[in-house]
Amino acid sequence: MKRIVSSAKVTAIALGLAAIAAPALAQQGLDEPFQKPFKEALAGKTVAYVPVAMNFDLTEGWYAGMKKELEPFGVKFEIRDPNWNTNAGAQAVTSLISEKPAVMVIHNPDVQTYAKLLQRAENEGIYVIQINMGSAYRSSAFVGANWIEIGEKDTEAVVKACQGKSNKIAIVQGALSAAASAYTLKGVENALAKHPEIKVVSSQAADWDAAKAKAITQTVLKQNPDLCGIVGFWDGMDIGTAAAVKEAGLTGKVFVATSGGGERKGACELVKSGAFDLNLSYDVPTQAAQMAGTIKWLLSSGAKAGSIKGSEYTTLIPITKENADSQTACWNLSDLKK
Repeated sequence: MKRIVSSAKVTAIALGLAAIAAPALAQQGLDEPFQKPFKEALAGKTVAYVPVAMNFDLTEGWYAGMKKELEPFGVKFEIRDPNWNTNAGAQAVTSLISEKPAVMVIHNPDVQTYAKLLQRAENEGIYVIQINMGSAYRSSAFVGANWIEIGEKDTEAVVKACQGKSNKIAIVQGALSAAASAYTLKGVENALAKHPEIKVVSSQAADWDAAKAKAITQTVLKQNPDLCGIVGFWDGMDIGTAAAVKEAGLTGKVFVATSGGGERKGACELVKSGAFDLNLSYDVPTQAAQMAGTIKWLLSSGAKAGSIKGSEYTTLIPITKENADSQTACWNLSDLKK
């Protein structure tokens, strides 16, 4: 026999359940305990930035990206621009150590010049983040490209393009003492060790200078008109490399591989034009975001400067004619500065 429950009783039960639930709904929100000390750890702190020089896509992009992420939290910035002068850069780092910013972001011209200064900075309690070109001293963080990987991938692409041709290639290095150049060269050597059929007819340093790169390439092409490929070490320099290839009427015949920060004018547009056949991008906006995130973490962690050391290697984006028109392969400096 079914049990009959009156409508009045049902109403009473419903009201009772509502009464039980009411206190839970009326409770106040829970205060998140970590955001306040996080904000306090960043507010008013100074980040000092020492690039090799300003006024080109890499260094301008890193600065714009870091500012966008950190200034809303009250972080202040100091820029010291050595303008490609290594001595001026060392003086700037020395001066900053006495000024004691919370963090120094350093773009090393070579592996030795700043090494002891950066160690001294961390001994003085200043966090040091090195970007793309590291020194012999391993600081709290390194954010940058894996240059050996770049050397290997660029060289493999050139070797593939040379199949059935002369197998003659040239290498246009950067500055011999710079980490980016020395490590990229090791990657080139790693790849060439697997391809004994390839003949390197020239391997010279253009010191990151487009005019030098052009002059070197002009000479190489005159001596080796059947050259099938060139491995360049930076697209800002290899504009000169590509110009020499174009003047010789060999665009599309000499495969030019390079690398850079992926800014649209210096990467995608030049790949579309045929100046570069491959440009491996280390994506400056992502690097800037990684540096900003690392700075946030270091300042909020309370860790002693120099007590922890880590690296963030950039995921590379190969830019070719297949993706040079896409909206995601490259970035615009003007947009990053907004």
